[in-house]
Amino acid sequence: MTETVSASLDKPRRGGAGEVFRVALRLGLGSFGGPIAHLGYFERTYVRQKHWLTPDEYGGLVALCQMVPGPASSQVGFLVGLRHAGWGGGFAAWAGFTLPSALVMFAFALLAPHLEGPMTAAVLHGLKLVAVAVVAQAVWSMARNLCPDRTRAALALLAAALLLTWGGALVQIAALAGGAVGGALLCRNLPAAPGLPAMPVSRHTGAVALALFLILLAVLPAAAAAAPHSLVALAAIFYKAGALVFGGGHVVLPLLRDALVPQGWLSDSAFLAGYGMAQAIPGPLFTFSAYLGAAVAPPAAAPLWSAVALVFMFLPGMLIALAGLQVWLWLGRHPTARAALAGVNAAVVGVLGAALYDPIWLSAVAGGRDVAIALTGFLLLERWRLPPLVIVAFCVIAALLAQRFA
Repeated sequence: MTETVSASLDKPRRGGAGEVFRVALRLGLGSFGGPIAHLGYFERTYVRQKHWLTPDEYGGLVALCQMVPGPASSQVGFLVGLRHAGWGGGFAAWAGFTLPSALVMFAFALLAPHLEGPMTAAVLHGLKLVAVAVVAQAVWSMARNLCPDRTRAALALLAAALLLTWGGALVQIAALAGGAVGGALLCRNLPAAPGLPAMPVSRHTGAVALALFLILLAVLPAAAAAAPHSLVALAAIFYKAGALVFGGGHVVLPLLRDALVPQGWLSDSAFLAGYGMAQAIPGPLFTFSAYLGAAVAPPAAAPLWSAVALVFMFLPGMLIALAGLQVWLWLGRHPTARAALAGVNAAVVGVLGAALYDPIWLSAVAGGRDVAIALTGFLLLERWRLPPLVIVAFCVIAALLAQRFA
């Protein structure tokens, strides 16, 4: 009997897209703390309060979205909306959760070039130190979860060594591929994956989503090569980054930085200032793309370029999540495939660890005072579990005081 995740399409809807949008918007306005914290907010809202899913069904969706590239919290939200109210519900869930932070990041991109002077420089420096603290905490947390044994820790260290020695986007891909091979060979004793809820997605729809994912991944770079620094090239950069990011939004940092900064789209300072600002607001970290699209846009084109960067950043993750609804059944039956993905996740920790040193640490930390500020921010996150907004306020105020009494 053929396995499928297709739901009966004549089953009555339990809700509408408007309801999904309102719930997702509340989450988008108040979900601080990164993708792992977002998944906690989702569980409380969608499982315990709204009862849209059972705990086991929610666990299956989370497991799927953590094993495929893309922003896990946004993918889970999209699939929850799809499950509850069909395709309109899926898009409403994504829009409600994404728009608040995307609009703030777009506005910051427009305002940042007009903010000048020593005080502004100190604020931007503080935001860079936020990036140091937040990424350090992400590396620490991900290492505990994704590298729980010596084998996966070794794969992470190998990936970091490759990137710190040679660097570049191709080496990042090679590090992830090496993690997959190492995981397939050395990480075979993993537990079976949890199941999925019934979804209104047929096998044909999943195949179309996978085909579109692969076609865009091949066609966009070719089109971009013919028109560098164009809107198509921008779409290609963000689509590729969204398609290659495993392990959460922080991992997108080295991919985007290598694609944008060395090629002259924008400076390291502007890149890291926007990344630091992204820590101060709720919602998915991938809305950093809205800032970057506006920051590199030609005059009067900022809204369009920001929207294109935002959409193409999220699009591959949504497509692969839809395709993954079918692939997940196969993964559940194949220990080698699960082991390979575990190796990829371990390599992701190494990629992010290398990015923590270069460019984040090298660009933000200029002396002992900066070390003290960043270390305190890390401890406030890791030991005291304070929300990122508090860390942003601390780092910015500390940077202002340091500039005042320098």
